[in-house]
Amino acid sequence: MPRETCPVCDSADTEPFLHRPGVPVHQNMLFDTASAARGIARGDLEMRACAACGFVFNAAFDPALVDYGPQYENSQDCSPAFNAHLDQLADHLVTERGIRTGRIVEVGCGKGGFLRKLLAHPGNTCDAVGFDPAYTGPAEIMGGRARFVTDFYGPETAVPADAVTCRHVIEHIPEPLDLLRTVRAGVGASGGTRVFFETPCAEWILRNRVPWDFFYEHCSLFTAGSLALALERAGFAVTGVRHIFGGQYLWAEGEAVGSNPSSTPLLRREGLPTLTPPPFLGEGLGRGSLMSERLTHWDALLAETCSRGPVFAWGAGAKGVTFCNLADPDRTRLAGVVDVNPAKQGKYLPGTGHRIVPPEAVRDAAAVLVFNPNYLTEVRAMIEQLGSRAEVIDPMQEAVPCGS
Repeated sequence: MPRETCPVCDSADTEPFLHRPGVPVHQNMLFDTASAARGIARGDLEMRACAACGFVFNAAFDPALVDYGPQYENSQDCSPAFNAHLDQLADHLVTERGIRTGRIVEVGCGKGGFLRKLLAHPGNTCDAVGFDPAYTGPAEIMGGRARFVTDFYGPETAVPADAVTCRHVIEHIPEPLDLLRTVRAGVGASGGTRVFFETPCAEWILRNRVPWDFFYEHCSLFTAGSLALALERAGFAVTGVRHIFGGQYLWAEGEAVGSNPSSTPLLRREGLPTLTPPPFLGEGLGRGSLMSERLTHWDALLAETCSRGPVFAWGAGAKGVTFCNLADPDRTRLAGVVDVNPAKQGKYLPGTGHRIVPPEAVRDAAAVLVFNPNYLTEVRAMIEQLGSRAEVIDPMQEAVPCGS
């Protein structure tokens, strides 16, 4: 049965606003054949929003369907724009927050790219431990300064840390307080460990009415207020929550306090953002006219652009995968999906089986569709370098800023 109470604040005042049956459970799994990609396990989206704290969650999420492993590939550091974002975060931690000595633990380190940036930053003498069951690579790098554990971070695997980073993990966890309390227990009772969390911003998604940002892997989506509340309930003193990456992500900072974690909701600290679900939430992205209008618009867009030549989606990540499954499920419109990550090229898109191709494939294309406004500039530059006349189309148009 779908869950109705909020996983963050336990409120029963939650409202369903989007329903999609039978969606792919993974957006970043690599498949060697189109038939295997189309045969991916599927689950239901039943997105609900909490009126009490603003948390958004998939009430129908089944963790048994999700299986991260070596075939899971979500590295984004092949993108210049995303690399610049990671450089800014690393510089912020080392230069502004003084993370220069001691041990850094990264929960959900992926392929280890962010830890490498942190340790390579001038003036940083830290050692580091990264945890991720999908990690592939050497067990130690940089002369042993960083080592990797191919397992989930938990009570049995946790190690002492002076700082903990956790980027784009908590949105995959159906019970986010469990993860936060595990981190809190792992850093010990003395307090003082600083923690840094990055996760998508639910308010940005809803404010911009972005249907491809709702997908199975992201079962827990936070507003700034609900993220602060979750950290406080787990026993962290929240020192700040802000919007980054064009407002699309939240960056939360806190400290492990010396007392035991509270088992009851704590009040938000004065000055922290207090967010409630946006007023248009009740319109329903998955029911009524809005989603129908979007599908009608995409159908017309693809019909017109395909009449001029091949059309490609740009980005074989979650946004591109979700768009293709919504707008071209039978692969009759799009010629393929472009990705700059060589590990994805030649593979097939989850759910639909579109082939993933390198940027060179668009030289003779009529158009490419870009689903994240943060990447429009670099895509246009690549198109120009290739000598292609493909039109770069942003199906979102202008995004609405969120926070500061």
